[in-house]
Amino acid sequence: MAVERDLRNRNWWTEFGKAATRAKASPLLLGRAADGKGSGSSGGGGGGGDGEGGTLSRRLGLADLILLGIGASIGAGIFVVTGTVAHDAGPGVVLSFALAALVCVPNALSYAELSNHFPALVGGAYMYSYSTFNELTAFLVFCHLMLDYHIGAASITRSLASYFITLLQVFPVVQSLPAWVGPGGLELLGGVLSINVLAPLFLVVLTVILCQSVRESSIINDVMTVTKVVIVLMVIAVGCSKVDPSNWTPFAPNGATAIITGTTIVFFAYVGFDAVANSAEESKNPQRDLPLGILVSLLVCAGLYVGVCLVITGMVPYFELGGDAPLANAFREKGLTFVSVLIDIGAVAGLTTTVLVGLYVQSRLYLGLGRDGLLPSFFAKIHPDHHTPIVAQIWVGLVAAILAGLFNVSHLSHILSVGTLIAYSVVCACVIMLRLNPEVQWQQLEVQPSDKGLTRSQEAVVCIVSIALSGFLLGLCYRTGAHVAYGIALLMVMALLAIPLHTRQEYVRPSGFCCPWVPLLPILSIALNMFLFAQLHWEAWVRFIVLNIIAILVYAFYGQHHAGANTTLNQHSPLYQRAPVLDSDITPDNLTI
Repeated sequence: MAVERDLRNRNWWTEFGKAATRAKASPLLLGRAADGKGSGSSGGGGGGGDGEGGTLSRRLGLADLILLGIGASIGAGIFVVTGTVAHDAGPGVVLSFALAALVCVPNALSYAELSNHFPALVGGAYMYSYSTFNELTAFLVFCHLMLDYHIGAASITRSLASYFITLLQVFPVVQSLPAWVGPGGLELLGGVLSINVLAPLFLVVLTVILCQSVRESSIINDVMTVTKVVIVLMVIAVGCSKVDPSNWTPFAPNGATAIITGTTIVFFAYVGFDAVANSAEESKNPQRDLPLGILVSLLVCAGLYVGVCLVITGMVPYFELGGDAPLANAFREKGLTFVSVLIDIGAVAGLTTTVLVGLYVQSRLYLGLGRDGLLPSFFAKIHPDHHTPIVAQIWVGLVAAILAGLFNVSHLSHILSVGTLIAYSVVCACVIMLRLNPEVQWQQLEVQPSDKGLTRSQEAVVCIVSIALSGFLLGLCYRTGAHVAYGIALLMVMALLAIPLHTRQEYVRPSGFCCPWVPLLPILSIALNMFLFAQLHWEAWVRFIVLNIIAILVYAFYGQHHAGANTTLNQHSPLYQRAPVLDSDITPDNLTI
């Protein structure tokens, strides 16, 4: 009996290992179907996705994608976080936002390359990791992103309800509303429950809009995003007349450390990459528009953040900033009450677009997993008339409404951002791995071992993981104030690990938009992301471990048995989903070693 049990265990682990290392097959003819023909369910994967409902509708232009990225990134953060960080960093908060944008550039370039070469399918970081690494990695990326999106949507909607009530308090009848309607919540059971009625109503309305058509929801996002951008520009223009340059001295009252700490906080103000990437299947011209949408939205957001920081720190001494509405308070102190009302309107518009885009991205991620079989196939159902993932959209709206209506999840904000950093790092790793080795060699299924007995791809994975770990340890050294020698040693280790990635590997340069300086730029991005990961609250690290365990169990008992109809047992699938090989300008003769 013991022998039989041992054999069963071995067989189970063998099957689990085979399933976990499957990678999504990459159809060659998928990428240029910008009109939607030949691009829908054929790329979805196994698990019954094809039979559940056709394709999404390609209705998003370049302007829609840019506004989608801005809508996802700029919420109440520009009206709150700017002042809060300035309270500690002083006028140097300008450098905090600029450095954060600079750190995001390699992430944005990596997203832009993959969105250009995987333009036909939804999924973003999940789909990139599924096609590059393996099924289990992709599922873990999805779980971390989804927890961030679910909790974030509920928390932001709570803030939206509070801002909305504050905006309406100009009317006397609104000032007497009970707590359970919107301002805060009605605490029950010692704070375990926090009843809020207005927040779920907002989510129901937004879900109904998203279920109608991507065009209608895009129009709503465009209008509200333009509104908040115009308000921000007005705030900057009006505030310039009230700037006192003496308030910018001292520029860094608490030194460089406060500026760097502020960078780790405001980094998460730039989160629109995955939202744009997940609109691939609904973009009119994805190969051209997706990279432009990602990069332009990043530059616009960076410009707005820096402009607001310059104005607010010039208007009011930095030590007077802080609180729940520092930007609005600064204008009230200057006697510009009408501007503070505009700021409240901008905050409502900003939060609304952030929630709208978040719900949109969640539904597209569930759609991708439903198609691939990692989740039940009903998530892949697309409405025949509206061309939206109707079941997935209702599901994410329902989850957010329950969380926002019954719980005050804002105190969980310290465990968020894990999914963002993980997704960014995996996307950068995908760029390195997908550039690795000539395409012809992969087509012939040749695997060349290195001198150490590892294949080139395995060697690259070891180096990438080691660089990520070194970046995390470097972040811990900075956080704990360890001796500078430890930091220098870790930087030297990362430099040594980058050498084989640069010299011992072979890279190709796909046609179309490409991230420059591969592998050095993605390596730098991975190291910086893990450095920031080390700055998160320790409970975020616990969340990372616990969620990984739960996700692996879900995959082991469900996902591995229902996925895999459109996968390959090859470790990687580096053929980008864009055009027939004959259209590519890459040949074995122009590869560099």
